[in-house]
Amino acid sequence: MSNLDARPDLAILSPGQPCTAVEVLEPRPVPLGGLRAMTVHRTLPQRRRSLVGSWCFLDHYGPDDVSATGGMRVPRHPHTGLATVSWLFSGRIDHLDSGGVAAAVRPGELNLMIAGRGITHQEISAPETRTLHGVQLWYALPESTRFGENGFAHYEPEPVELPGASARVFIGELLGSASPVDTRTPDLLGAELLLAPGASVSLEVRSDFEHAVLAESEAVRVNSVAVAHRALGYAPPGADTLVIAAGERGARVILLGGVPLGEEIVMWWNFVGRGHDEIVEFRRRYQAELGFEPADPLDAGKPALFGGFPQGQPRALPAPALPISRLKPRA
Repeated sequence: MSNLDARPDLAILSPGQPCTAVEVLEPRPVPLGGLRAMTVHRTLPQRRRSLVGSWCFLDHYGPDDVSATGGMRVPRHPHTGLATVSWLFSGRIDHLDSGGVAAAVRPGELNLMIAGRGITHQEISAPETRTLHGVQLWYALPESTRFGENGFAHYEPEPVELPGASARVFIGELLGSASPVDTRTPDLLGAELLLAPGASVSLEVRSDFEHAVLAESEAVRVNSVAVAHRALGYAPPGADTLVIAAGERGARVILLGGVPLGEEIVMWWNFVGRGHDEIVEFRRRYQAELGFEPADPLDAGKPALFGGFPQGQPRALPAPALPISRLKPRA
């Protein structure tokens, strides 16, 4: 049975016909950091929609005056069962992880960190950064790869020029450009598009993908539906055409897509798992491995999940308390 067979409410459209059933997901502001918190605008996950393909998290931030907010300062913290995608428009972030990778995140360059069964990392604005502006994305790893080794990839996509627009495809394939990065999950798309003032682009896309367009810099229209600045326009599977139109000031958008994951996930804090008890174990083992809580006899003999870390770094973040009620899966 195909993904579309499982969704009888989604009609197969004629070739070249965009789907106008676009759902607009509004952002919510979230403070990130300490007293001088940098505000991020989160469109995934939310009650109305948890996933777009395997994409499960989207934070949009900036342009942020680092002198006023202190910029990004996210000390060491854990991840399981997901991959993080860092994509900047301005500034620089220094990345350090327990897999032994130290890397700079720069505008127009993909930094992909695959957590696998477990990793810890920190992300801190570089000292010379004055304005920080970008997106932080996560996607959930499928059952087949989520317990694999952690990993890291860096890629600098070349721009693809088309009438009225240019694109950088950092994950997957679009407009004849294919990213070489192994995401360990099939059928995923991530790209940045710059549209000239008044431009409209018609993109040939996979009809088995669902897509989402972040109106990063200005409001846009997605398949004729208005999507406000910082909002996300979601188009379900079923059409092979996606039309994005900019206003008189042009626009930059982030385009995400993928085949629906087809698996229920549980997301809590920085963990992605498949059930409440799994998340409880991830938290328990992280707290013990980093010395925040005593080790539990349940974990005796299990290999470490989260790895070592270089000396002299900021103190790691402890995990928050779990909610009283059981965590519910997202589909």
